Amino acid sequence: MNLSTMFDFVVERHPNRLALVEGQKRYTYNHLNNEITKVAASLQRMGIKQQDRVIIVLKNRLENVVIYWAIQKLGAVYTPINHRLSAKEVEYCVNDAEARAVVYEVSSQDAVLNASLEGNPILIGLGGAEGADIYYEELVDRSPGSFKKPMIYDEDIALMLYTSGTTGLPKGVPRSHKNEYSAAIAHIIQNQYTDGESTLGTMPLYHTMGMRSLLAVAFLNGKYVVLPDFDAKEALELLSEEEITSLYLVPTLYHDILSHDDFESYPLDKLEKIGYAGASMTTALTERCMKLLKPKVFVNHYGSTEIYTFTICPYVEKKPGCAGKPGLHQCVRLVKPDAGGNSLPHHKIGKGEIGEIIINLNSDEAFKGYWNKPEATQKAIREGWYFTGDLGVIDDDGDLYVVGRVDDMIISGGENIHPLEVEDVLSKHPKVSEVAVVGEEDDRWGQIVAAFIVPSDPTITVQELDEYCKSDPSISNFKRPRNYVFLKQIPKSPVGKILRRKIRDGEFELYFNKNQIVG
Repeated sequence: MNLSTMFDFVVERHPNRLALVEGQKRYTYNHLNNEITKVAASLQRMGIKQQDRVIIVLKNRLENVVIYWAIQKLGAVYTPINHRLSAKEVEYCVNDAEARAVVYEVSSQDAVLNASLEGNPILIGLGGAEGADIYYEELVDRSPGSFKKPMIYDEDIALMLYTSGTTGLPKGVPRSHKNEYSAAIAHIIQNQYTDGESTLGTMPLYHTMGMRSLLAVAFLNGKYVVLPDFDAKEALELLSEEEITSLYLVPTLYHDILSHDDFESYPLDKLEKIGYAGASMTTALTERCMKLLKPKVFVNHYGSTEIYTFTICPYVEKKPGCAGKPGLHQCVRLVKPDAGGNSLPHHKIGKGEIGEIIINLNSDEAFKGYWNKPEATQKAIREGWYFTGDLGVIDDDGDLYVVGRVDDMIISGGENIHPLEVEDVLSKHPKVSEVAVVGEEDDRWGQIVAAFIVPSDPTITVQELDEYCKSDPSISNFKRPRNYVFLKQIPKSPVGKILRRKIRDGEFELYFNKNQIVG
């Protein structure tokens, strides 16, 4: 089953159902398919053929969705990258992918036009973007109308996502039709989605979460409501007006929605299913989601670009922060971490011990290796297992908890401290909006715990936070932060992951100068 055939089936099943909404534009499946076919025919006439990589530098928008499905019809490779990337970053990805074409808009125009692109890729512009060889409107208006559909196999590459590159150059992750189809089916099952589901299309399509939402809703003949630039008030308006039934977002976006001053003004009674991934959710935010959204389904997904879901926890209200048990297609193991990168699958450890999380690659969702990166592939894949670089522990119920990254572990006086356990305590303080914990170098202890706090109340003090940690029985004394820094915001990736590297490098703006070391 390839993605193009699946979409054909979807259109045949319910051609008149509403498929996509953006502003005043409302496309049925039949209308959407007609525009997809026109764009596919134009791309084929321009020379885009099977397995050609087409780089997409767009926000979530109707045209992006159309181009995605048009590329699938041609058997080419949809290769989206962050529209906020610099010219050098765009240049690297386009050249690394050996792209045949690049699609961009006004917001990404400067980065694309200032990049030195090899192979003379075709430049396709949207709207008022300058410098294009051809524009999206021309692909639709001047289309030959039909195209020659190639034979597409399930092992053919359908998508290539680039990892965020927080620890080095981005890595291309090729994903086959089988990978994407299987991940979408698993997503439907794991979120308990049903026929006609609707969702908010705001998680970017250059991220696996965005792709999961797009495909899962399409497979169910559901409604995908586009929100190109996330804004909490606009999100609330769409959730209410479009009677959206499901959400799949990073915790940061739930935080922003629930914290909006007008939250109570919007009826969200149709929203019954929520899921999150991409970052950990604090106990405090989990409790707020339950109290304010009252979901019938609430699922934590833990996974990666390379494989999608590792584990799911559909009972986060009972076990906040829990990553749960292996997903539909998955097998998960903990092994003894080895700083030299020599850990092997047979170094298995048991319940209650912290180990590196590894994932069995005998899964229809799993990639086969990185694009043009044999060394990175060799490091990540060993004896049929994918080494995540994450640390976890399995409790007595057999549930996984992710406690941090191998390289984020704080070692203070010989004791291992994981940032998430300290963050979870501090996040419950009523004057704390957000928190990130990192290790700081210290002559005596090797490292000390440092807490970077975004206050929700300007009267917050270091002393009250320290007393709060002392009074919490879940945090040992040696894990208490010895340094507090108050920030205007926590540095994050575009999808909400805390960028501890930026914090360690001092790339932040102070809230006010109250940081000090405590005893």
